[in-house]
Amino acid sequence: MATLDDTDRRILLALDADPRVPVLLLAERLGLARRTVQTRLSRLHDEGLLRPHSDRVAPASLGYAVGAFVEADVDQAHLGAVVAGLRAIPEVLEVAATTGDHDVMVRVVARDPDDLYRVGQRILACPGIRRTTTAVVLRDLVPYRTTGLLGTGRARSGEAPTGK
Repeated sequence: MATLDDTDRRILLALDADPRVPVLLLAERLGLARRTVQTRLSRLHDEGLLRPHSDRVAPASLGYAVGAFVEADVDQAHLGAVVAGLRAIPEVLEVAATTGDHDVMVRVVARDPDDLYRVGQRILACPGIRRTTTAVVLRDLVPYRTTGLLGTGRARSGEAPTGK
């Protein structure tokens, strides 16, 4: 597994603060050569260390004001069909295989409670899904972030946490 050095972390922290900054301006802000920044970003991307960059629209701005997590029990022999079925539902934002009481966690959006019911029924109709449990998101309290990880000593050395 590749590790991040201080220059990688500086670039990533600057991008976290301003994800749309052009490479040339980013290089100037960091006091690095444009080629250095571009090469490092390309390497991080090629090694799969970066999430795909895009300007993601907030679902609420498209009329999807309700968010929810749907936990699903899956017939493991049909996992591929489950994933394909979930991928075909536009309101499904992400899907993760999980441990615990359920097999997959699905983050969804809907226009209103009735629409959430419709989305839930589409999920249940996916071949291989046995049953679901839905929890409505009242408010996102901490958005997706990695800034804290980039500033820790463990992230610098690539070591696992020690519990201290």
